Amino acid sequence: MRFMVMHKVDATMEAGGPPSQEIIQSMGALVQESLQNKVFTTGAGLHRSARRVRLVASGGEFTVTKGPYTGKNELVHSFAMIQGKSLDEALERAKQFARVLGDVEIEIGPVVEPWDLGIMQKPAGDVPRKYLLLRKSDAATERGDASVPEGGAAYANLLKQLQDEGALLLADSLLPTSKGTRLAAATGDKTKRTWVDGPFAESKELIAGFSILDLPNLQDAITWANRYAAILGDNEVDIRQMP
Repeated sequence: MRFMVMHKVDATMEAGGPPSQEIIQSMGALVQESLQNKVFTTGAGLHRSARRVRLVASGGEFTVTKGPYTGKNELVHSFAMIQGKSLDEALERAKQFARVLGDVEIEIGPVVEPWDLGIMQKPAGDVPRKYLLLRKSDAATERGDASVPEGGAAYANLLKQLQDEGALLLADSLLPTSKGTRLAAATGDKTKRTWVDGPFAESKELIAGFSILDLPNLQDAITWANRYAAILGDNEVDIRQMP
């Protein structure tokens, strides 16, 4: 089974502060171990909301809101990771998705690159950045409505076009939140962690990053996510099943 583990922002992240060296090293060790065990597939962190934009498509019209912003509807239905020269270019890619998907909300954010953390030196030249496009859930996607157009011909054609152009790195969807579970931000004794099963009416906590895992069952995903959460500290964490 595949799972996406998502952690949410905290005040330090939103203020633009870098993660501590302890977090970087501990998370790196967990990822390396999980790669060796063939548990970890991929993952990424996002920059603070001041560097993101939101696209709302309604009736063929687009509304773009630049960050920073507070959380609103932060439940995710599907996502795509692209690469491009700028946030404006990534926004135009998001509009391509919206033209196929119809009335949607998509958040676009730059991915934290290794050189942003000082792990490696930034390559010379005009290096493209990675951007994450997060399509938010709505009533139809939460019902698991088969009429939602992921998998339709127009969507498949768009993905192929973006792949052929070298822009698309990854695209996938999530099952409804009824198949998910959530760890609220830790309070009091942080060693005692309680997971609450979905469905979730909403999440107002902005997404800070994600990991995609390949594990036999949800309990194994919770075990992994507990280690992940212990490294991060007080952050809210969601586990979502993937098709």
